[in-house]
Amino acid sequence: MVVIGLTGGIASGKSTVAAQLQELGAKIIDADRLGHRVYEPGTAGFQKVVNAFGHDIVARDGTIDRRVLGGKVFGAPEEMERLTDIVWPEIRKLAAAEISEHRRKDRHGIVVLEAAVLFEARWEDLVDEVWVTTVKIATAVDRLMTRNGLTEEQAMARIQSQMSNRERLARADVKIDNSGTLEELRRRVERQWKQLQKRIATPARRR
Repeated sequence: MVVIGLTGGIASGKSTVAAQLQELGAKIIDADRLGHRVYEPGTAGFQKVVNAFGHDIVARDGTIDRRVLGGKVFGAPEEMERLTDIVWPEIRKLAAAEISEHRRKDRHGIVVLEAAVLFEARWEDLVDEVWVTTVKIATAVDRLMTRNGLTEEQAMARIQSQMSNRERLARADVKIDNSGTLEELRRRVERQWKQLQKRIATPARRR
């Protein structure tokens, strides 16, 4: 089985690429979805977050009020790091378990771990290849303004708070530019998929 780590900056089209890879036959593990599971009542992650940030983050229905929690960590780097030190290892455990389950079911399959924080959380060792999606900064700004209703300044602040494209690309095995049309992106993904099939057929493909 081959595991691809798919990452990229905000508005770079990671989810679109993941959906296209799924159409081509890959199994997708969405780290964002796993992140929501970490906060579910009754889990180890839930208890750790509540212990760290206080019972006032628990809403009346027993779930974590993400807005209250966000107010404690956004704009506070040390608090955000304290949160990610709890959440990222829990997501990693869930991702590793899903990868193992896919491997048990199909030793010859292809699994994609879609994770915006793949590098930041140091999950590269979970995957065989790292695929990075990128867009020009101006394109990302336009998409964020249209999709999220942000101002240009707000969009730039989101982008600049993340790892740069240059940093990601320096650690990528496969680079996918998504600054063009959806059809252009599809052709690039299909081309990379075909190249992957060739690498799979070569014993020396693994890093």
